[in-house]
Amino acid sequence: MADNWEIVLMALQIVGAALPRTGTLSLKFALEMLGFGKCYHMSELILHPEHRWRWTFARMKPALLDPLWDEYHAALDAPACAQWSTLAQRFPDAKVILTRRDPARWYESVMETVGSPDHVRFVLRPPLAPAALANPPFGLRLQKDAMIRHFERYGQRVRRDIAPGRLLEFEAKDGWEPLCRFLGVPVPDRPFPHVNDRAAMMAVQGEMDLTRLTFAEIQQATRAFLESQRQPLLSR
Repeated sequence: MADNWEIVLMALQIVGAALPRTGTLSLKFALEMLGFGKCYHMSELILHPEHRWRWTFARMKPALLDPLWDEYHAALDAPACAQWSTLAQRFPDAKVILTRRDPARWYESVMETVGSPDHVRFVLRPPLAPAALANPPFGLRLQKDAMIRHFERYGQRVRRDIAPGRLLEFEAKDGWEPLCRFLGVPVPDRPFPHVNDRAAMMAVQGEMDLTRLTFAEIQQATRAFLESQRQPLLSR
């Protein structure tokens, strides 16, 4: 976190509009390092499955999510990305970030990680199933052409609906400067976090049998994975 300044946190400050596997965990850590408080990400839903009913019925009643923003001041990745438009309208002062990636490489990454059969079966198990079914980030077809069209149209819609001055298109390789300039905060004196790449995600999934582990065991593995990704950042 940068020195000698403080962010006053009020409700939801940042809406991450991008789909999963576009550097969202790196962005989560980056925003937390910048002092924007806790950032909601799919990992938070795994650790807090009691939130599932809020996400399940949020399309019908967006206010159900409001208690979350007392604790979390940014939201990205699933399931929040499925609600980006509603969140951006509900919090008109929040800034919107669209993380980008080459569409073909994005599709390959999804299918080897969060779109793999075992991972899909995991999120469709209790207790996550209601929230996952209500907020599908990838559409209903996982074929390559359909997925890439979905990815491109999704980005086009964000660009169409969000005013340019309110929107940042960003890749983790861009580093701190464009992100900090957009948010109006100083650049930290530490490297930008690059975490949860495809190899790391596949290694974790290779060590876990998502179809056999209990949900409590998956929660424990998720905590351990997040800590393994966070610790190197703290030691720099």
